[in-house]
Amino acid sequence: MRVAIYGRKVSKHSAEYFTEMLKYLEDFGWEAVLEEDLKALLVSKIGISEKYQTFKSHLDFKSGIDLTISMGGDGTFLKTVSYIQDSGVPIMGINMGRLGFLANISKEQIHHTLTQVKEKEFEFQKRSLLRVFTEEDIFGENNFALNELTLHKKDTASMITVHASLDNKYLNAYWADGLIVATPTGSTAYNLSCGGPIITPGCQVHILTPIAPHNLNVRPVVVPDHLPISLSVEGRDRTYLLSLDGNSKSIKQGEEVIIKKAEFMINVIKFEDNNFLDTIRNKMMWGIDTRN
Repeated sequence: MRVAIYGRKVSKHSAEYFTEMLKYLEDFGWEAVLEEDLKALLVSKIGISEKYQTFKSHLDFKSGIDLTISMGGDGTFLKTVSYIQDSGVPIMGINMGRLGFLANISKEQIHHTLTQVKEKEFEFQKRSLLRVFTEEDIFGENNFALNELTLHKKDTASMITVHASLDNKYLNAYWADGLIVATPTGSTAYNLSCGGPIITPGCQVHILTPIAPHNLNVRPVVVPDHLPISLSVEGRDRTYLLSLDGNSKSIKQGEEVIIKKAEFMINVIKFEDNNFLDTIRNKMMWGIDTRN
């Protein structure tokens, strides 16, 4: 089995876990394929062999990769998804960061996790993505997001107005700092910070959540993900920011943005002892009371 590994940083603290991962893969008889920049970091910082093959784009995932491992935080996981795209290659995330809703497997559990994969003691959890279309095609072929799309102000303190339509029917004009359109996966990200609801994976919905709206009666809206969403922005500036999972581009005032559900899904590896409900309960410390 060929296993692609991606990580953005190699620190003194994380180096031992990369070494551990490569050792266990070799013990299992699996071939590690490292992201090009990651290999250079590992060669220079911990002196791994130059023998490892590398990947550098999503084209390398069209054939010959059986599993992808993200080693980092949720940001690293999202970047890994940009390599996988529509290849169908499954992914799992080893948490080397902080919160870790996506990369939710403890780095101390590397051997146990790989053993579960070897014994096929896992299931695939399909995660939907959204795809965005703009008049000038500003994102090119990377016009998709696993977490969210955000349309927000750029160089001004003034609020903006985001006009939103659902299935060609006018929804609302959001007077705010911006608007988030999130997937169920992204419900625990920026959407959560802005007061949006938590949605369990598998729900076929999108969430529209305003960022710091000036009207107190404006609330997040959950809509079916098969309905296209149309956005446009107006304000005092000529340009604004459109972001896909943190990848930001400038967009002109009045330019129409169309959001649809992507035609492919991501296969996330999940284990019986590490499910979504356990993750949100533990990460958000639900039920923790110092009086008990």
